[in-house]
Amino acid sequence: MSKRVFDFIVAALLLICISWGLILIWIISAMATRSGGIFFQQRIGQYGKPFMIIKLKTMRFVAADTGQVRAIIPSVSAFFRKYKLDELPQLINILIGQMSFVGPRPDIPGYYDKLVGDERKILELKPGLTSEASIKYSNEEEILKNIPNPEKFNDEVIFPDKIKMNLHYYYNRSFRGDLKIMFNTLLRFC
Repeated sequence: MSKRVFDFIVAALLLICISWGLILIWIISAMATRSGGIFFQQRIGQYGKPFMIIKLKTMRFVAADTGQVRAIIPSVSAFFRKYKLDELPQLINILIGQMSFVGPRPDIPGYYDKLVGDERKILELKPGLTSEASIKYSNEEEILKNIPNPEKFNDEVIFPDKIKMNLHYYYNRSFRGDLKIMFNTLLRFC
């Protein structure tokens, strides 16, 4: 069975099985963030082609006394983020072929699309819902929260490590390996 066929069948079955739960989470997200509850963002996909990732909205933006806008993450949204429930709409991205279950997590423009040399092989992979790197850095937000210059730390430490891990996946990928990554993801978040 090809990876695309596996992705399509499993994504379709999951969407059917969890549709009621996904609708409930979407309604809760919409109420908590006082929005439509769905968030679209451009990410870099396979071969460097941009696509719109689908997520549940977990932040609400309010104007502070200083006139600046600040983000608020309601407690229920923090729960969704912790257990990656806000990522469930990406099953639609998988169903339509923009993503796979396993592959490098799609990043915003300015990272994977800027790779050079051998590192560009990562762009040959379809971005994934999970990967070894996303399991390792599942608490990336917490890590960066305690760093004086989070953007620099991400660019100089975390992102290069993700590249290394994703290249290792590129050269060693297999159906069995993908199943192991999916299983480890479930263990991490369940």
